[in-house]
Amino acid sequence: MPETSRRGLLFGTAAVSAGALLTACTSNEPKNSTPATNNVPAADDKPGTPVTIGFAGPQADHGWLNAINVNAKQRAEKYSEVTLEITEGSNDTAVQIGQIQTLINKKVDVLVILPADGKALTQVGLQAMKAGIPVINLDRIFASPQAYRCWIGGDNYGMGLNAGRYIGERLKDKPNAKVVELAGMDNLELTKQRTQGFDDALKNYPNIKKVARQAAEFTVESGQAKMAQLLQAQGTFDALWNHDDDQGVGALRAIQQAGRSEFLMVGGAGAKSAMDAIKADNSVLKATVLYPPTMAATAIDLARALGQKKGVSGMSELEIPASITLYSAVVTKENVDEYLPTGFS
Repeated sequence: MPETSRRGLLFGTAAVSAGALLTACTSNEPKNSTPATNNVPAADDKPGTPVTIGFAGPQADHGWLNAINVNAKQRAEKYSEVTLEITEGSNDTAVQIGQIQTLINKKVDVLVILPADGKALTQVGLQAMKAGIPVINLDRIFASPQAYRCWIGGDNYGMGLNAGRYIGERLKDKPNAKVVELAGMDNLELTKQRTQGFDDALKNYPNIKKVARQAAEFTVESGQAKMAQLLQAQGTFDALWNHDDDQGVGALRAIQQAGRSEFLMVGGAGAKSAMDAIKADNSVLKATVLYPPTMAATAIDLARALGQKKGVSGMSELEIPASITLYSAVVTKENVDEYLPTGFS
């Protein structure tokens, strides 16, 4: 996936310190290679000590997960001294644990792990840390902070919050506005967080009421089936927030088949198909709220810095942070060209 533009989408602005770290960490500007107030060398693009990074993620059976793997591989290729040992990936926790244990036995320098289930894989994270291999925990967080050196991931609550704010601002002058929600899988904590953020944002707009919610399964098929049910149950409404752009493909099919167009739709995650539709501006889809898979590229940058025992450009601290939360930017027709290079298939 191509590099992002000047705004530094790779990292967003969820926290000032995180933004400062990550923009500097991936910049090609020579001026950023000097640490601010200490003499510890900062990670830059110049080749350094060889580092072997082990990368273990779940099965890439979803557009976003596939983009995670692509970002990790392409980022590692940027550095001539980095060797990436990447597993095939599995949604079976026992299989993924075995894959990670193989990387531990190979004595890789740093591990980057996106667990299929954070809680279930906590023990293998602890095992790696006890073996002296620092772990970058990607997105789905382990149950214990002792199982990782640094966590980096998206902001699920922030996704819902920003989707709600966007819809709220579009409908703030409409009396008795109605919105519906096409959520993800309700057994996942991230789905609950996205819904909570959305509901909290809508509290700022007393004229807007959420009248219906359906949970889908992050697939095209489930998106189409559940959206069809929502459309049949709701005669008219003013806005739809869909948690995931993959299931959004199915949702748009159901909307088109029903001949409905009286509402605006906001998607989630940042698929290229969604961005293309936003740019074309020929459907109800008017925005998508990002959950950047570029976090995998950032994880490689941080793993490289850890393996080379370097600090991070743009920060005064001797060490990289313990956690980094990315920002959920809202992509609209006005800014879609800036974010298109990060859209995933």
